Amino acid sequence: MRVGMQLQYAGDVVGAADQVAAYEQAGLDVVWVAEAYGFDGVSLMGYLAATTETVAIGSAILNVYSRTPALMAQVAAGLDAVSGGRFELGLGASGPQVIEGWHGLPYAQPVARTREMIELVRRMLRREVIEHGGLFTLPLPAEQGTGLGKPLKMLAHPVRDRIPIHVAALGQKNVEMTAAIADGWMPIFWSPEHAATVHGDALAAGKAKRASELGDLDIITGGMLAIAPDEQTKNALLDFARPMYALYIGGMGAKGRNFYNTLVTNMGWGEEAAKIQDLYLDGKKDEAAAL
Repeated sequence: MRVGMQLQYAGDVVGAADQVAAYEQAGLDVVWVAEAYGFDGVSLMGYLAATTETVAIGSAILNVYSRTPALMAQVAAGLDAVSGGRFELGLGASGPQVIEGWHGLPYAQPVARTREMIELVRRMLRREVIEHGGLFTLPLPAEQGTGLGKPLKMLAHPVRDRIPIHVAALGQKNVEMTAAIADGWMPIFWSPEHAATVHGDALAAGKAKRASELGDLDIITGGMLAIAPDEQTKNALLDFARPMYALYIGGMGAKGRNFYNTLVTNMGWGEEAAKIQDLYLDGKKDEAAAL
């Protein structure tokens, strides 16, 4: 098991990144860097590569819409080079609010898009000459452009021709695809007590299709951890954690299209999740957090 942490992606991100070197000395194995609609994650990961020596640096996550497969492969190869082979590529579909609202791109076919992204990035890192037809068509057909596009391979020689690729997946089809072809799976709100009922069938179906050369599926769980010496401190720490969960369950997505709300509902807390969402969307964020 590796011990990891997520880099704070709001507030003083440079200050947070500077702390990672100290955490590295204390034994931290991997730091994960998010990219929402604040600073880009690639710049921060490059900074971390320059200020650390041994800790693995992972994206959690880069979305599969705003970068082409070629740019994603270039980012992976570049970060792996400047970190000396310490980069891990975390991918995800994000959600329609960010993809359509911030990037201005249609949120379409997220599972198929992720699958093709993984395939193409792996081929590009192996420096294959790329010809591909699908959601991503390479080279672009003549009727859609100038007709001058030609099959290319990566100009640089990556430090590694195989960089771990992990997927943040929530839905059943996405979890199944991840278990079948990705190096790792990044679930959110991981609950061992609910894992079998919520994700068990999808994981089993995906692992049944998994190629042996991929090895075991790495499961990268996350959660807030704090140690309280007494009841008063415990309650204060719980109050510190509640707004983050309220944000995801209540505010990360429209009503009926909040994947985190659906996840918590599938764990058995549908009534509570609905109330939290109603409060949050009504602007009653403190009440949502308390609930």
